[in-house]
Amino acid sequence: MTKYIFDVTSFSTFSKNKPKQIIILCHGYGGDGQDISALAVNWRRFLPDAVFLCPNAPEICALNPFGYQWFDMTVENDERILEKSLVTEKKLNTFLDQVLNDFQLDIKNLALAGFSQGSMIIIQTALKKKEQINCLVSYSGKIINKQHLSDNIVSKPKILLMHGDKDTIVSPSHLLESKEFLVQQSLKIKTKLFKNCEHRISVEALSLGLEFLRKNLL
Repeated sequence: MTKYIFDVTSFSTFSKNKPKQIIILCHGYGGDGQDISALAVNWRRFLPDAVFLCPNAPEICALNPFGYQWFDMTVENDERILEKSLVTEKKLNTFLDQVLNDFQLDIKNLALAGFSQGSMIIIQTALKKKEQINCLVSYSGKIINKQHLSDNIVSKPKILLMHGDKDTIVSPSHLLESKEFLVQQSLKIKTKLFKNCEHRISVEALSLGLEFLRKNLL
């Protein structure tokens, strides 16, 4: 197996067969791969020929030294945040290529899912990647920089955006803003806003994410 650029919590196929799909799960700000691996534990028996990889982000979190960050969000300058995200985007692209090479699968068999900051980085990375992934599931995320993304979109995978209406960490207004922006860019977008849901992945959101992945990957 390839030595990956990120430390990874991984799950082999539930079926024990050779992998047919790859699903990469990207955690939120201050979390780690182990945190978001709960999705893999819930999903893997329903996607029995998929491998799940849950990487740790490349930086120690500025506000939580026991967790990781995809990029620093403590700076209050949009250009600096974009600049930092671009550094991680390059690393995430390298990781995706390493994984595809390791399992010898086509990128059409690759799906990404993320929570919060993990969603932000996978949206930016996937839409700018020359080779198109299969699909993307975003929980409680947003677009890092709309102008930059609109100037650099080259891929248009199917996307499911989900958010809680009581989210005080990443405003649910970002769901509608992201949908409007992505539709303008001619992407196929599905959205779901959950009532009385805070900054978390609800049971219903977990189920809808799985349904979306199964529909597109199987």
